[in-house]
Amino acid sequence: MNTRAIFTVMLAIVVNGAAIYYYSQREMTLQIESPKLRPQISQNGNQTSEESSSGQHDHPHLKDDNRKETVMSSKSCHPRRKFVFIKTHKTGSCTAVNIFQRYAISHHLSVLMPTGGNLLAWPFPPAEEDYVHTPDEQYDVLLSHMVYNKTWLRTKFPANTAYISIIRNPSSHLRSAMNYYHLPKLLKIKSKNPVQTFLQDPWKYKDLSEAYFDFCNVTWDGTRNFLSFDLGYPTEGAEDKERARRYISELEADFTLVLLLEHLDESLVLLRRLMCWEVRDVLYDIEAKNNRTYPYKSYIPTAEELANLRRWKAVDYLLYDTFNASLWRKIAAQGPDFYEELHYFREVRKSVSKFCHRMMENRERKNSRQHQQSLVIKASKWSRQFEVDSMHCRGTIYGESQHWKNIRERASVKDKKEWKVMKVASNLRRIVHGLPTLKYKSQGRGIKGKMNSSW
Repeated sequence: MNTRAIFTVMLAIVVNGAAIYYYSQREMTLQIESPKLRPQISQNGNQTSEESSSGQHDHPHLKDDNRKETVMSSKSCHPRRKFVFIKTHKTGSCTAVNIFQRYAISHHLSVLMPTGGNLLAWPFPPAEEDYVHTPDEQYDVLLSHMVYNKTWLRTKFPANTAYISIIRNPSSHLRSAMNYYHLPKLLKIKSKNPVQTFLQDPWKYKDLSEAYFDFCNVTWDGTRNFLSFDLGYPTEGAEDKERARRYISELEADFTLVLLLEHLDESLVLLRRLMCWEVRDVLYDIEAKNNRTYPYKSYIPTAEELANLRRWKAVDYLLYDTFNASLWRKIAAQGPDFYEELHYFREVRKSVSKFCHRMMENRERKNSRQHQQSLVIKASKWSRQFEVDSMHCRGTIYGESQHWKNIRERASVKDKKEWKVMKVASNLRRIVHGLPTLKYKSQGRGIKGKMNSSW
């Protein structure tokens, strides 16, 4: 072999070796930046320590080399832009609905809007006068509180519509409902920890806990299977285990995804993949919406009390256990890079949220130079590069009512207060005070004197 041939062979070896080293180092970098995290299933409804410890920097340390390998997988699919979000009560749905409202606004989707207020209908299917009709009766999105009613919804949305909702652990849900709806007044419990008192013998309070809404002939129990009720299962079916199994099996088939509050990040990363959305679409504010503090919020029931609760809320536990198993089964089907994306999502979420809160604070202080700055999130395997500006920040931090105002303004639809549906808590207050329940808030004017500030 002559000198030139030897030199050519040696040069090829050096070049190939350098290429192998480069790509091996690149793969190592991606592994370091996006470690494969395993799910930590919380038993008490608290967020995992894994979530609270991630995202210590303003900018996610993620590579942006603009090569094909960094292009997110959603380029191979088409975003789903027809969806129904059944907004359940006391489940973190105020945080979740912000995501869906933003998506509807940014993509100019046709929203099925309540005629007045934010509540579409509860606990009845919406009447024709309860929602704003489009000329062609075609809608892309539903975002409101309503009891899931498959028959009614199928008349308004096409077959390819994605159905989404959110639930939470039945134990923490009871504590939240007990506080928000002032259930101790309905149950005539005067102890400092009404949850503990109630769980010692829930059946003792059955006659008191079942609230009858006379205007629509529906019985509701805020202590029992409230989650299942919002998803269409009747109160009177509490003891019928076979009926509950059949119904929840149907729900599992109907819904594209049911988010779990205790695993919201995992739920949203999965939602992004199933809906073929962008990472920026499913970001949410680190400061929870509609969050409240009360004395027994962190109370952990004893083993005996939990056993009582599982029997009392048997349908809700079956619902939760079913969708908990479904969530992890769907995540497992996504492959190991799901947990890399989860880590990335948490870093981005915290960075964006911190940036937005600083921006809003600077705006309030009229620091014009600082609040005009933007945050650039570089591209990753799961996201194109995007910029976080004041518009995105306002959208993330705004509450539900402000977004509804924007949705109505875009559609040139006036909020008709006289058609505002009465909230559950308001009707429950009327029951406690011996007054008839009402469908519309306007029907209760002029008789507020009896419902004094003791509520």
